[in-house]
Amino acid sequence: MEEETRPHCCPLRIGDTVPNFTARTTAGPVAMKDFAGRWLVFFSHPADFTPVCTSEFVAFARAADRFAAMDCALMALSVDSLYAHFAWVRAIRDRYGEEVRFPIVEDPTLVIGRAYGMVAQDAHDAGAVRTVFVIDPAQVVRAMICYPVEIGRSVEEILRIVAALQAADREQALPPEGWMPGQPLLAQPEPTLDSVLAADDPMGWFLQERK
Repeated sequence: MEEETRPHCCPLRIGDTVPNFTARTTAGPVAMKDFAGRWLVFFSHPADFTPVCTSEFVAFARAADRFAAMDCALMALSVDSLYAHFAWVRAIRDRYGEEVRFPIVEDPTLVIGRAYGMVAQDAHDAGAVRTVFVIDPAQVVRAMICYPVEIGRSVEEILRIVAALQAADREQALPPEGWMPGQPLLAQPEPTLDSVLAADDPMGWFLQERK
């Protein structure tokens, strides 16, 4: 891995620019900067050939076209070797009929996982890593989700997060709780005394659907 922009000791936060790296993947050599200009879901998993991770990769493979329709790429990472990734992808194809075409990064030294805060600095393995980063076209972290190793992620929720972030950017509005594409967005409140006093009710100035 060739890291270029961030020391390992600094975990990422929402609003940070992601560190670049170049690494071997199942799709050939890939650099983080290759994804500039489009959305990316970058997620780590504890290990290949494990039950929960396998269920997740089947779900991501089945949803790949839906991510692509939003101009959002997928990229995964684990500590396993490239050859383990290949064998696992083949096993998934043979068992479930799903081809995992998005790149899976090998990270045997944990250097990428540590740079992204996916694994503790003093960890000797990545057994507790199950992290999701939603990264925008400017390579800025817009959302982060961390799961315990025992629990699988919801691919539907990750799709919803990408759609909600894109809608918020496009419409300059706010997706409310449980928002789904096609549903109303909330307007940005106008923080002025005139808007507060002119509202029809005490909540009307800050809670209203976008027109």
